[in-house]
Amino acid sequence: MLLENKVAVIYGAGGAIGSTVARAFASEGATLFLTGRRRASVEAVAKDIISAGGVAEVAEVDALDEGSVDRHLDAVLEKAGRVDISFNAIGIPNTRLQGVPLRELDVEQLMLPVVTYARSYFLTSRLAARRMSANRSGVIMTVTSTPARTGIPLVGGVALAMAAVDQLTRSLSAELAADGIRVVGLRPTGMRESGTIQEVFGLHAKAWGITWDEFHERIATRSHTRRLTTLAEVANTAVFIASDKASGITGNVVNLTMGSFDE
Repeated sequence: MLLENKVAVIYGAGGAIGSTVARAFASEGATLFLTGRRRASVEAVAKDIISAGGVAEVAEVDALDEGSVDRHLDAVLEKAGRVDISFNAIGIPNTRLQGVPLRELDVEQLMLPVVTYARSYFLTSRLAARRMSANRSGVIMTVTSTPARTGIPLVGGVALAMAAVDQLTRSLSAELAADGIRVVGLRPTGMRESGTIQEVFGLHAKAWGITWDEFHERIATRSHTRRLTTLAEVANTAVFIASDKASGITGNVVNLTMGSFDE
């Protein structure tokens, strides 16, 4: 198994990406410490993993609060002795964040995703790195999206936030590589199974005066495959990146846009 004897902490484990990645990590032998702001949704994921023979523990952690993240990592270290993988899949509700022209967007709504994602990724990465450096190994993983790379109308501050995550990924890698820590991002597009994507596409479809399916088709046709990334594809890629098989990959954002972007 690719992740046997690896200890993984997942933030936002109750969400679509976090839960799918958690199950994939567990199937490859990782010991999981699952976190989220709402314990119930994370416990449901852990229950599925344990029922399938995996190992998972749950904690309520606010990934925007330094003390909360720090205390949890101390608990993981006490329990498991190490942290090998940190995967951040947090999300925020997109109502009013997208589907609104920039000239009509409140500055608070513009900055909310920027501050939220930059703060959470910075805190979870920095605090994980402090534990990983003792073993001179570890993988920190981020999730970004296509607005980081191109101008897309009506995405508000999400584009700024994703660009910040991209650059943070590169900067962290440049500094942490000397400690044996890899930092890698994933850039999917779509994932129509995700409730967040369904909400976001609905906001855009409404703004354009078209149906959800019409907007989805408009985005999908930009890819070589004429479809969008699936959650399973994101999770399978995450498993490989988190494994020792991907030891040559760091400081990159892995392109999962199905050809929508060249890199």
